[in-house]
Amino acid sequence: MTVFDAVKDSLIEVVPEVDPEQVTAGRSLADLGCTSIDRAEVVTLAMERLGIVVPIGEFRDVNNIDAIVDLLRKHV
Repeated sequence: MTVFDAVKDSLIEVVPEVDPEQVTAGRSLADLGCTSIDRAEVVTLAMERLGIVVPIGEFRDVNNIDAIVDLLRKHV
């Protein structure tokens, strides 16, 4: 599983009304209808899928899929 796939699958699980085709690398989570709580859940679930732990505070200013993927890749 790639990091992007882990984030995409997590996003679709947390916010099932999101059209999977709209989940692209540069998309803002807010544009996809995610709240800050949704974002934290997406990140947490993606970390579980990848078997890694990143302090949630590192995601404080992260608000798009690319940024989440980049940050998670640093810990894979």
